[in-house]
Amino acid sequence: MSIFSYHLIELPFFEAVRRIFSSPISKDTKGLVHSEFMTAMTLGSPIFSTSRVLIGQVAVFMQWENESALENYLEEDHFGKVLSKGWYVRLSFIREWGKFSGFKIPNDKAQLESSNSPVVAVTIARMKPLAVPRFIHWGRPVEKLVRDHPGTILSLASVKFPNTVSTFSIWKSEKEMTDMVHGHSKVEKPKRHSNAMKERERKDFHFEFTTLRFKPLEEFGKWKGQSNFIPIN
Repeated sequence: MSIFSYHLIELPFFEAVRRIFSSPISKDTKGLVHSEFMTAMTLGSPIFSTSRVLIGQVAVFMQWENESALENYLEEDHFGKVLSKGWYVRLSFIREWGKFSGFKIPNDKAQLESSNSPVVAVTIARMKPLAVPRFIHWGRPVEKLVRDHPGTILSLASVKFPNTVSTFSIWKSEKEMTDMVHGHSKVEKPKRHSNAMKERERKDFHFEFTTLRFKPLEEFGKWKGQSNFIPIN
């Protein structure tokens, strides 16, 4: 069964820069469906700040034909061995909104035990260059909403130049995540996300965009000295 994986790792600055331009993940990797190699960003940070784009912090989002393909990659591939030393989570697909080329959405869908089960959300999009200022205007308030929401355990953004942007978030429960999406959270300005989605429907920011929801299967390693981000019910 197809699975996804999300990886975070810190690399030396110049090695991270080199890998941005050297495409460290081969498209011919056995069992790999698609991958996106990105540079991490801090959600909600000022656009022109050192915390916005975190060169040296790498996020990799991947889809695999099966778990064995992922395991072989982490054990045998040169860059896979690098990723295995960081933090990563294995993910089973639940739902998709929108489309993004490269990924092949499975027909089989995982089921959460309940709406109180933890869930992982990934958004990924290719931006229209002329829409970037408008996207920033509507997007940064949403970033702050997700970053500061009491239901999030880990959240970040990432970018691949020139125009790929993505977010990753782990939620304590599916209910808290869906409440945020629909503007029902008991937080300040709860409709920031729903308002931004209405603006996107009015005039799209992206060439392509998708939101993917996953059931977390298992996590490995540490990120910034922490581990066990996924709650155990």
